[in-house]
Amino acid sequence: MEVLNYLPQIIAVSTIAIFMAISPGVDFVMVTRNTLLHGKKSGLYSALGISVAIWIHLLYCIAGLAIVISNSIILFSIIKYIAAAYLIYIGYKNLKSDSKLDLKIEGVKKDISNFKSFKIGFFTNVLNPKATIFFLSIFTQFVDVHTPILVQLIYGVIISTAHFMWFSLVSLFLSHPIILNRFKSYKAKIEKAIGVILIALGIKVASSNI
Repeated sequence: MEVLNYLPQIIAVSTIAIFMAISPGVDFVMVTRNTLLHGKKSGLYSALGISVAIWIHLLYCIAGLAIVISNSIILFSIIKYIAAAYLIYIGYKNLKSDSKLDLKIEGVKKDISNFKSFKIGFFTNVLNPKATIFFLSIFTQFVDVHTPILVQLIYGVIISTAHFMWFSLVSLFLSHPIILNRFKSYKAKIEKAIGVILIALGIKVASSNI
């Protein structure tokens, strides 16, 4: 079977995908935010949004657009500043909230829909310029004109699954009653701290030369 010829590359991509998923970044902060503020289900839908966004990166890499984006200062800057503005906006909303964060053990605050949680995860990842560079590096190292589309799709499945599993575990861990009880007495500070972190990440993205 032709796919077996690419087994070493598949194993390498799997290893890289795991480390990419667990490395701290904006995805982790956003899943943490949604889980602590809105509950386990919100965190899981955010994780799903992140894993679906992976396929957007995969598709434009297959189409060859990643190279265009990475070599176009204007286009890459537009993506970078949109991502930064998005993170700063979410962080600002946290800072300006009325601090009525309710870390419930039973039930979830109903001020955010599953679809909104999904969208937050999706746009956080799809607008992340570092994700573009990550996929470009993957395709530069492991994909050429002879690589079958099936193998490229397998890479996508691996990377998407790794992200979904990791961030689902993060959400499940943070929504555990013991963890929630620990955080409950610091709920206002948590909300503000997450806001500051998101704004700082937004500024870092805007000022970085990735």
